[in-house]
Amino acid sequence: MVLFLFLTHFAIGIIFTLALVSREAGVKFFRFNAGLAAILIVVGFAFRTGDATTTIVSRLALGSLVVTEAAVVLYWATVGRMLASIRPAIVSVACVGGILTLVLQAIEVTSGWSATTTALTIASFLTSAALLGGTCTAMILGHWYLVIPSMKVSYLQSMVKLHIVSLVLRVAVVAAAIIVAVMTWQPGLGPSFRHYVQSLDGIFFWMRVLFGLAGPAVLAWLTWETAKIQSTQSATGILYVDLFTVVVGELLAKAVLLATRVPV
Repeated sequence: MVLFLFLTHFAIGIIFTLALVSREAGVKFFRFNAGLAAILIVVGFAFRTGDATTTIVSRLALGSLVVTEAAVVLYWATVGRMLASIRPAIVSVACVGGILTLVLQAIEVTSGWSATTTALTIASFLTSAALLGGTCTAMILGHWYLVIPSMKVSYLQSMVKLHIVSLVLRVAVVAAAIIVAVMTWQPGLGPSFRHYVQSLDGIFFWMRVLFGLAGPAVLAWLTWETAKIQSTQSATGILYVDLFTVVVGELLAKAVLLATRVPV
């Protein structure tokens, strides 16, 4: 379940960015990103458990993910070839399907939990997808300056800004989830989240904070500073490390959620 959630959120985040990057990045850039998103969803399906479609919500979540996959595959197959006039509509369908998938997945995962936890999990899934997709696309776009050296540096700067904004939102959601978990715990409800973070198992939470939030915060600032001086190769190198830390952090976030019911 952890890998399924992670891979689908990664793919949906990449799909979101298809509508944000300038067309000057070229057909191959969009074809590569669409293809990567489609592959991630297919691999994610392989990790979905066989009994995971027993409820209406789980079936709806699966159906919206299938629609998202179909739309992004159609986009990949037609970009630069045909259907140019309706391609924005195809991207819109993929994005709407992705958002619906994230919301339904959050409702499915938090079935039987409190309404507050469900709302925070929806926000967690949305910001997780945005952070993963924004970081990956920024890294790929930085690399694309080797393919198209004449591209404006402002395109990379815009993606780095998106990465920073998504990281700030991600930190805010995690902070809210922790505060709610600590403030709403009552005796008799099992071990508190405070007890979890102080236990041996809490190492996963601290690794999530270190690799998934603190690390990317420093690296995002370094990337922004190098992008401002138009050093695209240096910015891309930092983004490689940044993407690694974000991937580790978001994987751990899914594991902590399923273990503690706290959407960090």
